[in-house]
Amino acid sequence: MSDHLFKPVLYLKENCPFCLKIRIFVLEADISDDVQIRDFAPGSEDENVIRAELLPHLDKVSFPAGQLQPGRYATESDDIVAFLAARSGRDTAAIPVYRNYVDGIFATAMKLWKENQDLKKAASAT
Repeated sequence: MSDHLFKPVLYLKENCPFCLKIRIFVLEADISDDVQIRDFAPGSEDENVIRAELLPHLDKVSFPAGQLQPGRYATESDDIVAFLAARSGRDTAAIPVYRNYVDGIFATAMKLWKENQDLKKAASAT
């Protein structure tokens, strides 16, 4: 299959903030018909099937994940969004809901997560 006929396959876990970032971009950029989305719930049989499918292609299976082109896989949400934006000709800076999520609640959640990790590290050192 040639690259221009290939639909990227996105593996998105429920309740994952990184997966939500990709989902928001796909929906707001109106490219849902240009990708295949494989959703699953954590701990489900679907997750086991997807992990087994991805295992031969990734050093470490994590989510989100995407097969962006035949044989080319990625697990970083920013890399996946950048690929989809370039492929679709969309500028992420011009997509307001996506920007609001990334610059707002997502950035705040990542800051709090990092602070929590730092506190755990400090507490375990005492």
